[in-house]
Amino acid sequence: MPLPAEMSVPRRIRLAVEFLALYGGGPLLILMERRAGLLFGMIWLGALLAFVWMRHDRAEPHVLPAEIREIFVRFAVLAPLIALLTWFLWPNTFLSLPRQKPLFWLMIMGLYPLLSVWPQEVLYRAFLFRRYSAVFGSTGRTVVASAAAFGFAHVIFLNWIAVVMTALGGLIFARDYGRHRSLKLVCLEHSLYGCLIFTVGLGRFFYTGAAWHHG
Repeated sequence: MPLPAEMSVPRRIRLAVEFLALYGGGPLLILMERRAGLLFGMIWLGALLAFVWMRHDRAEPHVLPAEIREIFVRFAVLAPLIALLTWFLWPNTFLSLPRQKPLFWLMIMGLYPLLSVWPQEVLYRAFLFRRYSAVFGSTGRTVVASAAAFGFAHVIFLNWIAVVMTALGGLIFARDYGRHRSLKLVCLEHSLYGCLIFTVGLGRFFYTGAAWHHG
């Protein structure tokens, strides 16, 4: 996908600076302040504003059954591998949440897709692709930028595992979104892996409380 001829170099530069301020400066601001209210407030306000800005692009594309099948087939392959790796590396915390706090685990399974996945996918897939694709010049480079921004957002948890996992996950989500452009479908895919992470015991790497008040 070539850069649009009508977009001037100064505008591309302004959008690039805007991209860095939003996806680089935003997480750093949250990390400096370390307030959960600011984290959720910023991501939800940003997602709602982005959603309103994209009001003319809300029509969901027709999703082929093959796209849905690919998501579930990939998950069926990766989920057991992630579970086995978690059990091997951290056996003491494997399945700790559903075993020790089953009601809390069920609440996360129900609320996580709505409260966390949807605003993240609006900002890091739908809005990013819609507004900044011209900055990067191709779908492939936009996919990489989306994955990198998504991984960097998780520096707020102060551990490299969260950053690496979300960068890799973001690469999968962005690659698929770049192909089908369905917000609903990418939210489904993100929800599957997010719920898996909290189930097998990796959720402790994604708690701001543990990261910001350690020691």
